[in-house]
Amino acid sequence: MGFLVPVLFALFAALSNALATVLQRRASLTVPQSDGFRFGLVLDLLRRPLWIGGILAVIAAGVGQAVALATGALALVQPLFVLELPLALLIASLVTRTRMPGPLWLAVGGVVAGLGIVLVAASPAGNRTDVPADRWVLALVACAGAVAVLAVLGLRRRPGRMRAGCLGAATAVCYALTAALMKSAMHVLDGGGVGAFLRTWETYAFAATGICALLLLEHAMQGGPLVASQPALTLGDAGVSVALGVLLYEEHLRTHWWLLPQLLGLSLICAGVLALARDGSGADADAT
Repeated sequence: MGFLVPVLFALFAALSNALATVLQRRASLTVPQSDGFRFGLVLDLLRRPLWIGGILAVIAAGVGQAVALATGALALVQPLFVLELPLALLIASLVTRTRMPGPLWLAVGGVVAGLGIVLVAASPAGNRTDVPADRWVLALVACAGAVAVLAVLGLRRRPGRMRAGCLGAATAVCYALTAALMKSAMHVLDGGGVGAFLRTWETYAFAATGICALLLLEHAMQGGPLVASQPALTLGDAGVSVALGVLLYEEHLRTHWWLLPQLLGLSLICAGVLALARDGSGADADAT
């Protein structure tokens, strides 16, 4: 039962995020494109009902993610967000009333099967409630540096796959750091109530990184096709989150011979995501 609750809420959050991605992608294409980083982009999007709907879906996803992180390991919850890509393409096909071709369904099956194999074989465990300050400093500096480099590389490119991919990867790092901070803040809320939650620095840090992630995501959506930004976003989020779970919260993953099925599952996930990124161009085009 302790395993089921975080999984169910994480799946709900992944579905909500996938819906938000499709809505925000469609809304982002209705505003003027910019070559650089533009804070006014969000102000333009606020006048688009589709974007507002996407934000409501993001809020719902945030609630589901918070509950999942409060009850489960970061290395368990965040990898489930890999399902955002196949879910986003499925929702896009439903919105536009177009059928996904057989190869895409096969790729979706590969992602789902691979994720199941990885999680069963790795069996992420641990739910540490406190993180030493020196670990936070190291994680914050490393993540901030990675986001800065990826954002600069992306914004120096013309709109297209490379720009969307770099900005999607930068968004992924922000999402993973936001989840790590949110997990710590939720433990404070559980142990000390609302007052303690409002006094802890993690609450304001995860809010700040979440806003940065949102702004980067909008530029990633506008900077290129969904199938370029979404793989970098979902795979990057999962990978960085697992690393943060192990380094910050001392979460445990099974090793030794269990690494073999983990590698098999990871191969299926990567193959499925790459296939979706390569062959899902038509679905993305129709969705826009």
